[in-house]
Amino acid sequence: MNLSTGGRRLRSRSSLATLACAIALVSGPSYAVPSEPTPDNDKSIEAIQNELDGLYREAEVATEAYNTADVKATKQEKRLKSLRKDLARTENRVDDLHDLAGAAARTQYHGGDLAATGIQLLLGDHPDEALDEASQARQAMRNLINVSESQKTARAELSRQTDAAAKELRELNNTRTDKAESKQKIEGKIAEAEQIEAGLKEQQTRKLAQLEKEQAREAKSRWTGSGSGGGNSTGTGTGGGTKVSGAAAQAVAFAKAQMGKPYVWGAVGPSSYDCSGLTSAAWAAAGHPIPRTSQAQWQGLTRVSLASARPGDLIIYYGATHVGMYIGNGQIVHAPRPGRTVTIAPAASMPIVGVVRPGV
Repeated sequence: MNLSTGGRRLRSRSSLATLACAIALVSGPSYAVPSEPTPDNDKSIEAIQNELDGLYREAEVATEAYNTADVKATKQEKRLKSLRKDLARTENRVDDLHDLAGAAARTQYHGGDLAATGIQLLLGDHPDEALDEASQARQAMRNLINVSESQKTARAELSRQTDAAAKELRELNNTRTDKAESKQKIEGKIAEAEQIEAGLKEQQTRKLAQLEKEQAREAKSRWTGSGSGGGNSTGTGTGGGTKVSGAAAQAVAFAKAQMGKPYVWGAVGPSSYDCSGLTSAAWAAAGHPIPRTSQAQWQGLTRVSLASARPGDLIIYYGATHVGMYIGNGQIVHAPRPGRTVTIAPAASMPIVGVVRPGV
């Protein structure tokens, strides 16, 4: 599709239909499946883990980019839909004014009187008054001189709305391209990681699982935030023993109820989630919708100190590309990565950027 045609000004219903068809036919580009590496079984378990973690982190960065583009595309699509309705109404207005001007010209040519009430119905703010008071007919006749100016104004508005719709269409195309490119990166990195994992020997798989358990234990002992001195082991209170209640309790309960459901990039439930999909769905279920992506959550929600973290707060990791929900006792519930399910993990198991608190 040649996007340059989107900038031309529409002047008729046929041009409006052309824009609508263009919008409906927009689609993202296709990509070839990237080649996958051959696993190296001579590497140490630590090296293999680092390689896997790196690939999954890159996939998560791309997932956040995909989610951001998805949110943006949804807004742009709504904007386009609204602009299309405005275009149709304004174009009808232009046509009506054109018909009115023609009728006025014909009537004046023949030396007669134009149906003043009809003019008032079109130009007046309160058309019912035109039917109730015949005296307004004289005012409507005087309004004839405004018909030409009204036509100019309506056509200028039609041009403005057309340009806005064309611009929004171009931006939507760019956004969808961004989504497609992010999708390609996600699938490529996941494919590489899965190829490595599939090539591991049974002994290596066991050692890798054991290494992850040891690291989880170490991470739990490193927790210095709320509850580090001993807290509620059920995850329903803060380190100080204060019970969590209200929306935060509902969000925690929702997130924990999703345990065992698979991680799927771009998913917001109900059968699967990515990291920010889980946290956004949990707080939406609690009656407090929050931004969709972990970066938007970090940027848009109230920040609190790590020491004051309480259940329901969101702990942001890495470059704000991963997020988990704090549930107390130095633990989070999160959707970790492809191939894993929603689970509970030590809050200090990943590099922490900060903590945000929804609902305040």
